[in-house]
Amino acid sequence: MIDDGSTDGTWDWLQGQSAVIAIRQDNWGKDNAVNLGFARSKGEFVRFLDSDDWILPDANDRQLEIGRQTSADIVVSGYKTHEDHSGREESYYWTESDDFLSQQLGESGSGHYSAYLFRKSFISKVPHRQEFGALDDRMFVIEAAILGPKVGIDRGLAFVHRHHDSPRLVSGRGLRSAVTQWHNLQVYCKAVSLLESRGQATPRRKKAIARLIWDVAHRIAYFSPSDAADVVGWIYSLDPDFKPPNAGTLGALYRTLGFTNTERVLRMRRALLGTARMLGARTTSRASLPS
Repeated sequence: MIDDGSTDGTWDWLQGQSAVIAIRQDNWGKDNAVNLGFARSKGEFVRFLDSDDWILPDANDRQLEIGRQTSADIVVSGYKTHEDHSGREESYYWTESDDFLSQQLGESGSGHYSAYLFRKSFISKVPHRQEFGALDDRMFVIEAAILGPKVGIDRGLAFVHRHHDSPRLVSGRGLRSAVTQWHNLQVYCKAVSLLESRGQATPRRKKAIARLIWDVAHRIAYFSPSDAADVVGWIYSLDPDFKPPNAGTLGALYRTLGFTNTERVLRMRRALLGTARMLGARTTSRASLPS
């Protein structure tokens, strides 16, 4: 357990946990904490787990056995999500694929990296990189996939990814959201660069990336339409046959008006909805005033 300079009593609580090896560092952020824990670990395999998620019973033992029996570099598994507010849970079992790298680039369900068990010797040269911010784990798994791991499959469920109301690194609004989308784009820019330098940028993999960054372009358009248009240009350079995956009215708008004009329509719609909400709030406020 890495305590990243907590101030809420966590470190004091950890001192009483005999089954936990706790390491404390100054508050330098997630990547430094993860890399420190990895460097200090002594096991054959490692797993990365955030403090608000939890491992399911027997998952470590089950995946460890698979890793040893198959000499796997990465043992993948499915996972659950848990909604704190409603208590609702959903299970996501591992999706079969004949290309683990294409899968991690968005071709099909890529799982969750906290459901993976990594052979330490295989990923010893793949750190969590601070320059990708909250998307460091995405870059980590893509880098590991580029190395061509032997993959073992646990067909069960390994951990629970908790969804709660507290702030998360990958969520937020305003500037934080803009920065997250920038990091998201940089992950895939770096992935393409690595693939091209290694001769691994197959049409299949470029198509997978193009489809992933379409949504990134849409989110970037909230803040910078011109930058978003540049991203769309890159999408079509990766996949000249790319077609917007959106269904319904939005898909029809993208196909008929094009990306830039559709985003203009969406910006106008958001502005009108914002104005309507503001006027509604004012009307409610006036109605509540005493006569």
